Amino acid sequence: MHHPPFGTVERWAWDYVLGTSLASKMTPPLVPDLWENDPPVRRIAAPGRPPELVVVARARKVRGLRSPLGRARALHTFWHHELQAAELMAWALLAFADAPRDFRRGLLRLALDEIRHMNMYAAYIQRLGYRVGDFPVRDWFWARVPASVDPAAFVAVMGLGLESANVEHSAAFAARFRAAGDDDGARVQEIIGHEEIDHVRFGVEWFSRFKGSLTFAAWRASLPKPLSPMLMRGANLDRPSRMQAGQPSAFVDELEAWRWMPDSPGC
Repeated sequence: MHHPPFGTVERWAWDYVLGTSLASKMTPPLVPDLWENDPPVRRIAAPGRPPELVVVARARKVRGLRSPLGRARALHTFWHHELQAAELMAWALLAFADAPRDFRRGLLRLALDEIRHMNMYAAYIQRLGYRVGDFPVRDWFWARVPASVDPAAFVAVMGLGLESANVEHSAAFAARFRAAGDDDGARVQEIIGHEEIDHVRFGVEWFSRFKGSLTFAAWRASLPKPLSPMLMRGANLDRPSRMQAGQPSAFVDELEAWRWMPDSPGC
């Protein structure tokens, strides 16, 4: 697999995914204006990891948000989610080289949003007295999302799946932070959760273009196995935000009603 040429958007994405310095993940160089002509498909198997990050197979569950330690640990988990999302947007830009340029340009825009969100989380982690790298991380997204066989599957699992769920998780944790007396930490999550609605909208628009329309059945069939719809939602669905992002009412109804069954296809 040949490296993309220097000075191209593709090389920026390549270097971002494979970079092993925390600084390069948090503050990458400016994106060039030049796109590679007729780029080949490049599927990077795994991201580069800065030495500050300890990757574990199973991360400690987030509990006890009353203390700064508990809140910093939670935000560190969310920081790592944003890192993986940024990397995977860049990964998809390379993996789906034959997708429309507008789609790939949109992936780049979302990657830059995720990096900005990372910096918001990192700043607040530091405000709580900790720093990025103080807690172990789990590359859960990387273990699953690259199984996407095409761009429709990618937006099914990212925009329509993980980022949709993040809108709901952000609201839930913001409420928990506020209950713990941390209004500023709650506000950071509310801002990021609100901005994720645009990411969900990107998924809705492109899934509809690739598949002709967005239906629950088509979405579920596009999820990389063994991912389940139950992983792609919060405990309480945020119907207004999902519909603001363009998810049809029937889609949200079916997601809310869906329950795992042992013989359900695509579970």
